[in-house]
Amino acid sequence: MEIFLKILDIVRISLVSISIYFGYSIGFENGYDPIGQLHFMIPLIVFAIAGISGMEGLLFAKKSAELKGFEVGSNYQRQSAIALLSYAVIAVVIYFTNWGIKAELTIFFSFIFFFIFSGLNHAIDAFKRKNYKWQNINRPIITLLLIIAMIYPVVMALKSI
Repeated sequence: MEIFLKILDIVRISLVSISIYFGYSIGFENGYDPIGQLHFMIPLIVFAIAGISGMEGLLFAKKSAELKGFEVGSNYQRQSAIALLSYAVIAVVIYFTNWGIKAELTIFFSFIFFFIFSGLNHAIDAFKRKNYKWQNINRPIITLLLIIAMIYPVVMALKSI
């Protein structure tokens, strides 16, 4: 089970990396199209992080919590997993119903707000409890990298609407 959850972590990171690479390729294909770029990136990023994490938290709660160095069996863990799944489901609905960039940015901002504070929570846990497990300390780093990757297309999209 532990190996499977580590593979899920690699899949999450890989999907986000792929979405950033291809998103930038799409965005700069014919001039610069930040809306096309974000239309590709947002649902994939939110699904990769929130969807996989939500399913992991619901289906493999005990082992997932252990790998992060968190308490096992918490109702808050289940509640957090459900919240993550809701971001993923709404991102997919927005994509397939083609509600447009404003809806896509709305779900992204909601998700990234959660993810920023989740990263802070993991960082605080690392310092306060000396929880240096990979799945705990990678969250603040990955959050920062994601923000850096998304700043330019988000700013450019906001300028164009």
